Amino acid sequence: MSEGAAPQATVSVTCAAASLGRHEALVASASRVRSWLLIEQPGSWGRDALLESGLDPVLASALLARCRRAGVRPILIRRPPSLHSAAPGALGHRRCYLAHSGIHRSWSEALDLDDPASLLDLDLGLLASDRPPGLGAAEPGPLLLVCTNGRHDRCCSDLGRPLVRALVEAGSHDVWECSHIGGDRFAANLVCLPEGVYFGRVAATAGPGVVADYRRGQLSLEHYRGRSSHPSLVQAAELFVRRASGLLGLDALLPRAVEPLGEDEAEVTFVTAGAPASSPPGWRARVGRRRSPCPAVLTCRSDRASCPWEYHLVDLSPLALAPSSPA
Repeated sequence: MSEGAAPQATVSVTCAAASLGRHEALVASASRVRSWLLIEQPGSWGRDALLESGLDPVLASALLARCRRAGVRPILIRRPPSLHSAAPGALGHRRCYLAHSGIHRSWSEALDLDDPASLLDLDLGLLASDRPPGLGAAEPGPLLLVCTNGRHDRCCSDLGRPLVRALVEAGSHDVWECSHIGGDRFAANLVCLPEGVYFGRVAATAGPGVVADYRRGQLSLEHYRGRSSHPSLVQAAELFVRRASGLLGLDALLPRAVEPLGEDEAEVTFVTAGAPASSPPGWRARVGRRRSPCPAVLTCRSDRASCPWEYHLVDLSPLALAPSSPA
């Protein structure tokens, strides 16, 4: 059993191995999050990390309630051992981040706190805005989060920690271990903030390349789960368009219109940015979803099978180029 993982029922195949074995697609599996609160908390975390850590339980409960009211996702983070020189006490100096993953604009700000109770004084509603609130210092670089919460699911620690080590060895000093971010069966999971880009099944050997591409503003479609600012049908449409068009730029596609066609189908229109002049100015994708006909156990802790969503492309077409003006 990996370090930090709680005793769990013995399973012959982990959820990550089973998902890979049944060829489950990563498409449209990013959690829907636009507002983030990252709290540095060294030491071990329980399955419900915020409430089961070194944080005062009363404070943790109050923070959780405030985050839920404001639509903010609280995440615990800790430095990888090789980057962490001295572990502070439970109420010692720590780093926190506020972040917003928007459709049009994303940002992150850093706070250094002596007492995490001061987080209760923040207006978390400001994290929903595309404009940074100035509550902390602007964070110029990306934040790389790798889920290693083994007490939530063993796959997160078994596969997440090797990825963290590989990224640190490759020179990524902006990587943090983090608590549950969704999609245990897609471990190792990597989330890049502030844009809210989710990558899954990132092996240690592939991680440095995925991050290097991301730093250049390029997406690794093999590992791309989606962008947290988009609902699932828009995530699916984006990936289908990227596969067809070859557009890999992080900001190369912007959803301009979404037309629901029932609960499980939508037509999404994208405009392109930074593409060659001869390329279409946009794309229109019609996508649908249905439950898998094959129930599966989706986490290592679960004892019940579920039917995950499967996404399919109904129709895809480029937008017409505007006619050239006469000379």
